[in-house]
Amino acid sequence: MKTPFGKTPGQRSRADAGHAGVSASMMKKRTSHKKHRSSVGPSKPVSQPRRNIVGCRIQHGWKEGSGPVTQWKGTVLDQVPVNPSLYLIKYDGFDCVYGLELNKDERVSALEVLPDRVATSRISDAHLADTMIGKAVEHMFETEDGSKDEWRGMVLARAPIMNTWFYITYEKDPVLYMYQLLDDYKEGDLRIMPDSNDSPPAEREPGEVVDSLFF
Repeated sequence: MKTPFGKTPGQRSRADAGHAGVSASMMKKRTSHKKHRSSVGPSKPVSQPRRNIVGCRIQHGWKEGSGPVTQWKGTVLDQVPVNPSLYLIKYDGFDCVYGLELNKDERVSALEVLPDRVATSRISDAHLADTMIGKAVEHMFETEDGSKDEWRGMVLARAPIMNTWFYITYEKDPVLYMYQLLDDYKEGDLRIMPDSNDSPPAEREPGEVVDSLFF
């Protein structure tokens, strides 16, 4: 497959995020919040329940330190149950998944829910989609010079909302990515590696160590 930026997953997650005006540590920093003492009085303002934005298209500004405000647009995939203020977001033009406290993070500004909804698509091969979940794969990417770069990874799950996309992470870059893997499989750019239980063990020399995919 040819990536939008013509780069491999690891290069894109670091270099392109920084080029867009947001540091690569966007999701690794914790925002410090000032503590406020609650006012003493007979009544407190009642906070209105926030709208459920899962499945919505959003856009917002982002300001990192003294840098300029950059504009981001994407799709809200999920709300994390153990931390309801945290949302998983797939931003347009980026293949990795971000986690943000959209209503708390002070770096987020002018959050807007867009009127357009995510169009649902039919899975072309439901059996294949179920089969590749949890499987180790070899994923081919086209580089800038037209050559193929192979990445070994693990298909984790079908992505919510964008139902033809899959969560996947890679041995060389353990970040959560999203790709339309069924298309890549049909184009010959994705190969499902056989399970070790399905094939006889390979002969090894005494004392040889076998590397695992993830450790």
